[in-house]
Amino acid sequence: MASGAPASPQQLRASLARDGFVRIPGAFTLQQVETYRAACHRMVDRTRSGQWPYFRSLPKQFPPWNEDVSKGIWGVQHLLHPDIPQSDKDIFASSYFGDTMIDAVTALLNCSQDDLVMELYNMLVRPDRDFSLRWHRDDIGPDVSAEEELERLGEPMLHAQWNLALYEDSSLVVVPGSHKRARTDMERSVDPYEDDMPGQLAVKMLPGDIVFYNNNILHRGVYDSTNERMTLHGTMGLVGNDPARARNILQHGIGNWAVKCDFSRLPNPDVARRAEAMKKRLISMGTGEDVGSSQQDS
Repeated sequence: MASGAPASPQQLRASLARDGFVRIPGAFTLQQVETYRAACHRMVDRTRSGQWPYFRSLPKQFPPWNEDVSKGIWGVQHLLHPDIPQSDKDIFASSYFGDTMIDAVTALLNCSQDDLVMELYNMLVRPDRDFSLRWHRDDIGPDVSAEEELERLGEPMLHAQWNLALYEDSSLVVVPGSHKRARTDMERSVDPYEDDMPGQLAVKMLPGDIVFYNNNILHRGVYDSTNERMTLHGTMGLVGNDPARARNILQHGIGNWAVKCDFSRLPNPDVARRAEAMKKRLISMGTGEDVGSSQQDS
């Protein structure tokens, strides 16, 4: 959406349905951005120094990632994990469960906050060397037939996925509208790292912007190692998800530690209650042992 008057829930849903993504400019204040940046810098320092074991390692696109931080990283995982120092964990939890994000998600999914499930909260960071992801849909592999692809794309949207930029960011590249159709012959045969895909758009974000996008839009990431990047990357689901959605979330390992989370001490009591309820809905999905992976690196 363009800057100006805030978009209505109906406008947000219409943009997401039409284009496969929607930007909410200035959703978070610059003061909030500064608070999140400080916590993110601390987490990145812990990770690069070997004190935090959950990260996205270069040059691997999909989980499971390796455990050798010396190879370089492009993301930090599990920002709601109980082992994060309490002050930073509270900051991340407040940004995830707070009114700003919840209001946006419930508007996009046309649901109540009582329908929401805690899912993933990670951070995408400046890689140690230039790095890019191949063109993909998050939960539909590249080898499926056009018929199966179209059938999967027609399934109802049961979650929200977003990037919250803390620095200027144009790393997300999408093909608008591709969440509603099977890939063309060209898109099926093109180099997976094609830099000039027909119709592609680099989504430009300013600090405090949120971009929500359909995770099965045709998209990739292009990461410049010379530009600072800290983008909070999260998902929330709806109750009653199917097994494919559970696999997509639980493959990241969140089911192994979510039960240990305690959000009851968050500074805002309403946010604390909301967080605890969303956590319980996640736990009911199971631990995720032996769920497999939605996709593999080629």
